[in-house]
Amino acid sequence: MARKPNYSFERQERERAAAAKAAEKAAAKAQRKAENATEKAPPAED
Repeated sequence: MARKPNYSFERQERERAAAAKAAEKAAAKAQRKAENATEKAPPAED
């Protein structure tokens, strides 16, 4: 016997997975940006 679909729960799960993926992607982008900023920074002069 097939299960009864729970569309709202399934949509929430898809949205949660998409949000987690977007957050992971944003964190990686921020880290790349930080690494590039340290590489391009001019040497500190005293």
